[in-house]
This record gives sequence, C-alpha cells and structure tokens, in this order.
Amino acid sequence: MLAGLATVTKKTGLGTGVTVLSSDDPIRAYQRFALIDALSNGRAEITSGRRSFIESFPLFGYELSDYGVLFEEKLQLLAEALKERPVTWSGTTREPLSNQENYLKTERGSIPLRIRVGGTPESVVRAARVGAHLALAIIGGDPARFKPFADLYARAMAEFGKEKLTISIH
Repeated sequence: MLAGLATVTKKTGLGTGVTVLSSDDPIRAYQRFALIDALSNGRAEITSGRRSFIESFPLFGYELSDYGVLFEEKLQLLAEALKERPVTWSGTTREPLSNQENYLKTERGSIPLRIRVGGTPESVVRAARVGAHLALAIIGGDPARFKPFADLYARAMAEFGKEKLTISIH
C-alpha cells in the first residue's frame, strides 16, 4: 500500500503506524522501507515498536518468553542497517552478520526511525540509545503526565551523545 501511495502523492511522509520488529526481520524491514523511500523520493519513515498484542509470535514461530530480547536485538540490527554501511552484528535471535553489505541504499543516506513506546522508562532509554525519534503512545489521560518521559529522553540522548530529535505524542 505504501509503495502505491508513493507513486501518487508528492509531499506526504510514508510509514506505518508501527512496524512490529519482534516478529519481523529487521533487514527485510529496512529493505521494504528503502524501496518505498526510492519510490517516494525520500519520504519513507519507520515507526517501530514491540506491540502490546502478541498474536504474531506463534504465527512466526517465536516464543513469548523471548518478547524482550527479540525486540532489543532486532532494533539494534535495524539501527545498524539504517546506517547504510556494511553490517557486523551478533545476537541470540538470528545468525550473526560479519561486514555484510546491503546494496539497497537511500539517496539521503538513511531513513528516519521513530520508536513508539507505551510509557516505560526502559523503552524511552532504548529509543535514545539507538538514536531514534520518540513517539509516546497515549491511550488516555492527561498528556502532561508523560512530561517525565520526554525529560528522560532528552537526558538519555545527551548521555549517549546523540543529537536532539523529535518527541511526538499519539
């Protein structure tokens, strides 16, 4: 659908509500978005998250007990792929990569990455650690109660030596 929209729109950013990395392959996700980015002249955006529903785990053969490690490792691999240079990565959820070239590249050198979090401090720090934009998913209540998460994100970005990025509230 995004590829189709890329061919008939001119200014709209193109991305999903959330790309659930826990049950997706981060290299394939990068490649899909790199193709959308090429078709749209640089308008692809990736929003990733862990998702609160778990129905995709048994569909793709993952154990629910690996919920946290799957997202953490796959997010690290996606962040490496987004740098658009040879990838060296190892973890426990898939085979390691050693100086592996990915030939799909973007004209702008990367695709923006946003991490959608439900409001845990660990998720906020994780987004800062990989240098991603932060999207706070507010299901209800006063948005002001999420200010401590925005402050934590700013502190973590500084601690990790990352440039300031955007925080959005959804």
